[in-house]
Amino acid sequence: MQNFLIVSACVVVGIALRSCRTLILRKLGALTFLVASFLTFWLASGSIAAGLLGAALWFLLPWFDLLTRIRLMRLPIENRLKLRTPPSEDHFPNASRLIHEIEKAEFDHVTDSGWDWAGMQQYFRFFWNPEAKAIAAVCLCEHDQVAFAFVTISARAPDGRSVHTTNYPFSPTLKHTPEAHWDHLPCERNCFEAIYTDHQRHLTKLKIPSKELLMPDPEEVLDQVEAEMKRQIDHNLDCGLIKMTGDGHFQYSTKGLFFLWIQSVKDMIRLC
Repeated sequence: MQNFLIVSACVVVGIALRSCRTLILRKLGALTFLVASFLTFWLASGSIAAGLLGAALWFLLPWFDLLTRIRLMRLPIENRLKLRTPPSEDHFPNASRLIHEIEKAEFDHVTDSGWDWAGMQQYFRFFWNPEAKAIAAVCLCEHDQVAFAFVTISARAPDGRSVHTTNYPFSPTLKHTPEAHWDHLPCERNCFEAIYTDHQRHLTKLKIPSKELLMPDPEEVLDQVEAEMKRQIDHNLDCGLIKMTGDGHFQYSTKGLFFLWIQSVKDMIRLC
């Protein structure tokens, strides 16, 4: 009974901490659940190794989805953006504010499009600013009744490198190409002005003066997004993370599944 009460107390404390608004307290609550798992296995078996295994089981949870769904998934090599009307803003209460902030920053609307990617519906609204030499995109994502929006700001250096700054809330599911420089901001950074400031800081860190950026062509935005995705797929084929299926699609290799597992663990630690 004493062991049961100890574990129960940890669970109650963990639930209380997870209910807090402060990020550090929520993370402490997640750590408390790990402690509760450790205590459950340790007190039941008397083995510290068993306790560590019990805590580690949390980090093995992504393998259920990886082995049952992701392993069987087929994705197209040639994925084309199509003109689409974005869904109702009622599903994306944050999107209208982001769009307003982008327009307030004097970015002009270019086009709306979207595609299906890994079972997720993605809708893009593209903007551009000739003075900033940048493309901004609001992406609306829908997947299994879950919807969220994020912003990406892109620019191109004279040597062909692409520079992207985004507050996409999850780790990338494919490796980026060497010439693509991504700065993934915390998802809490959801104000366009702050994201654009971080984008300029990103350019400075890469020693790319803003005045030397290539002028984007709004007519070629969709072609550039598709071309960059194709280069990324080719890069991951070379890295062995994905493999061809012979029917114009690819799937994740065993090495790719381990890559996704590491990305999932990163998200569990970062987003808990």
